[in-house]
Amino acid sequence: MIRFLLSTVINAFGLWVVTLCIPAIKLQPYGGTEFWPTVGSFLLVGIVFGFVNGIIAPVIKVLAFPLYILTFGLISFVINGSLLLFVAWLSKLWAGDVLTIYGLTKEGLTIETLGWAILGSIVMSIVAFFARGIFKVLRLL
Repeated sequence: MIRFLLSTVINAFGLWVVTLCIPAIKLQPYGGTEFWPTVGSFLLVGIVFGFVNGIIAPVIKVLAFPLYILTFGLISFVINGSLLLFVAWLSKLWAGDVLTIYGLTKEGLTIETLGWAILGSIVMSIVAFFARGIFKVLRLL
């Protein structure tokens, strides 16, 4: 349980860094723009991202194993970007425009959308790598 909570905090922190670094990815907080609704919104989307990475990602990675071999693992960028797009789409289902990625509309996706999502997943992976390292040094993870 502690590992799941720390993973959620790491995902939320990574998502916060992504929204600061990449202008095409934005998060509109539930209930206003004050501090606590913003933190709660990042944590909620972090929980959803954790569930998507925990349940859907392993299945996709097993099915895409031949593509991992053919592309020397570079397909993981596309898969992680697609999972970030999926989380953005899920957030649109429950509360309008919570997590938005430029180009993600009701009509479908544009090529730019996947590019922004891939860039966002790369930044999020880098942040998560360093955050997990810090938590391991502190012996919390």
